[in-house]
Amino acid sequence: MTSTSTPPGLARFNDLGESAALAALHEACASTEWARRLLAGRPYATVEDLYTAGDAAMAELTTADLQEAMAGHPPIGRPKPGDPTSAREQRGMAGASEELKAEMLELNLAYQEKFGHVFLICATGRTGEQMRDAVKERIGNSPEQEREIVRTELGKINRIRLARLVEEDA
Repeated sequence: MTSTSTPPGLARFNDLGESAALAALHEACASTEWARRLLAGRPYATVEDLYTAGDAAMAELTTADLQEAMAGHPPIGRPKPGDPTSAREQRGMAGASEELKAEMLELNLAYQEKFGHVFLICATGRTGEQMRDAVKERIGNSPEQEREIVRTELGKINRIRLARLVEEDA
């Protein structure tokens, strides 16, 4: 492979039919608008171009689009049953004590009560304690501050998921 060729995973994504590509993007992010924008940008020459498009689309999402994106994420400590993605991303909670899991449940509920959506954090590589500390810190934010933090965290999650999409062997 030369430096000018498209990586195989990215070429495969670029070549997907529209509905298959849209479904793959929805796996990365539940926002229809985000997925639509990335779909419209195909073909991508480099993975970095795909990431840049994802970041740009995330930056332009409305509050309603962000809510749609967040709806695709289970609460921290309760990955979707049978969903390897949420289980992998929330691995830091898997070995947490029952006390920590109970505390996270209470914090999740308090956060959801205040902000109207699940506590969202890029959980990849974080321990249960780090996620608990983050929700404790962020629950004091204003809705506006929290919306921008959520936008940033979603962007991180989307990059990780896009990397998996274009790097996985078919």
